[in-house]
Amino acid sequence: MVMGTLTSSNTRVLIVDDEENQRTGLASMISSWGFTTETAADGVEALEKLSEMPVHVLVTDLMMPRMDGFELLRRLSSQPSMPPSIVLTAFGNIETAVATIHDLGAFWFLEKPIQPNALRILLERAASQSKLAEETERLQRQLSYQGVMGALVGTSAVMQQVFSLIRQVAPSKAAVLVTGESGTGKELVARAIHDLSPRRGGPFVAINCAAMPETLMESELFGHEKGAFTGAVERRAGCFELAQHGTLLLDEIGDMPIGTQAKLLRVLEDSRVRRLGGRSEVTVDVRVIASTNKVMEEALKKNEVREDLYYRLNVFHIALPPLRQRLEDLPVLADALLADINRKHGCRVTGVDNAVMEMFKRHHWPGNVRELRNVIERAVILAGEGPILPMHLPHDFGATGGAQARHAAQELESVRLRVGSTVSEAEKALILLTLQHTKNNKTRAAEILGISLKTLFNKLKEYGAAESEASSS
Repeated sequence: MVMGTLTSSNTRVLIVDDEENQRTGLASMISSWGFTTETAADGVEALEKLSEMPVHVLVTDLMMPRMDGFELLRRLSSQPSMPPSIVLTAFGNIETAVATIHDLGAFWFLEKPIQPNALRILLERAASQSKLAEETERLQRQLSYQGVMGALVGTSAVMQQVFSLIRQVAPSKAAVLVTGESGTGKELVARAIHDLSPRRGGPFVAINCAAMPETLMESELFGHEKGAFTGAVERRAGCFELAQHGTLLLDEIGDMPIGTQAKLLRVLEDSRVRRLGGRSEVTVDVRVIASTNKVMEEALKKNEVREDLYYRLNVFHIALPPLRQRLEDLPVLADALLADINRKHGCRVTGVDNAVMEMFKRHHWPGNVRELRNVIERAVILAGEGPILPMHLPHDFGATGGAQARHAAQELESVRLRVGSTVSEAEKALILLTLQHTKNNKTRAAEILGISLKTLFNKLKEYGAAESEASSS
C-alpha cells in the first residue's frame, strides 16, 4: 500500500484524549502524515467540535472524565453520519474495546502504547471509508433529486425501482445483467452503478459486442502481443486490462460469438487474461456489467448465449422498462433532454408545448428514450427559441405507433355483431376479443385498442358488475 495517496489537508481527524501530552503528541504525528487534526479533552468537547465542523475520522480514548469514550460513541451511533472511529485502549481492556466496536459501531481499536505504523494504516483505511460514504451520500442526494440518477431520469414507480436496484448493487462486486429494448438507457445504468461503487475512481470501459468479427472481438477483449496476427505491429492491452480496478461494460452480450463466450467465461471465473499470441497470463481486477436488448431466455433456447455464461453474468438482474410503459416520465425526460440539447446547440428553447406533449403521450416510442432525444433535438434546432410546437416535429411523427397499432388490430379475428347491437355491446366485444388475443395482457390490449390502461380496467369493472347484477336477478 502506498501511504498518503488517500490523505490530504481536507481530511480532518479529531483526537479525543484527556491526557494533554498524549493528545498533542498524536496530533503532531498524524499531522505529519498529511491529515488536518483537531483535539478535544473529553467527550463533551468532542461533541461540540463535531457539531461545528465535518470530521472524517475520530480517534478516541475510552477512559476520560465528564464524558468517556463509551458515552461519546453511544451518542454518535444514534446519529445518521457517524465518522469511522478508532478506539485507543490500555492493556487489559481489549475485550472491552472489541465489545465497543461491535455494539457501538467503532471502526477498530489500538492498544496503548500506540504503534505509529498500525495507526497510520488504520487512519488511511478509515479515511477512505469515510470519504466513500460521504461521496456516496452526496451522489445519492444528487441522483435522487427530482427523479434523476446520473443521466437516467424518471419519477415513475418502475424507474424508482430501477434506481433502488442500482443503489443496492453498486457497492458490491457482483456481476450485473442489464436488459431492455434498444434506446432504454442500458449503458447509463452501467455508468450509474460504476459512479456509485468503490471503483468510481477507476476506469469505465465499454465495448459493443454486436456485429464484431470473432478474431477482432478477442483482440479487443483480451489484447494481443506483437506479431500475434497480420497487422499486429505492437503489443496492445485489451479491455480487461484497460478496465483494471474499474468497470467493464459488455454491451449487447447476446451478439458475442459463441467461441468468444467460452473464453470470456474462463476470464470471469479465473480473473486472468492471456493476450492473443501470449504465453503468460495477466491477473485482472474488473467488475463486469453485461447488457442486451434480447430476451435472454429465448437466446438460450436458440443457443445464441451459453447457459454457463448467462448464469455467471446474471448474478444481479436489472430490467429497464420501455418508454411506452412509463409515459408519466415524459415531462421530466423532455425537460432534462431539452436542457442538455440547448447547451449543445446554443439554443434557447423554453419547453414543450402542451399539444406536443399530448402527441408524445400518444406515440408508441419504438426507439424509446433515444428516439425521444432525436425528436427533441430536431425540434430544438428548428425552433431555436421559444417552445417546441407541433410544426417542429417530423411530418410523419406518430405514424409508426399508429401503424403498429393498426397492424396489431388486423391480426385480430373479426368481431361479428348482430344487426341492432348497441355501441356499448360492440365496444365490449372488441375489448374482450383483444384481451383474448393478447392472452389477457392488459397493457398490450390497451395499446392495441388505443385507450389508457386505467380506462380498460374501468370498462372491465363495469362488465363484471353488470354480470354480477344479471346473475343475481
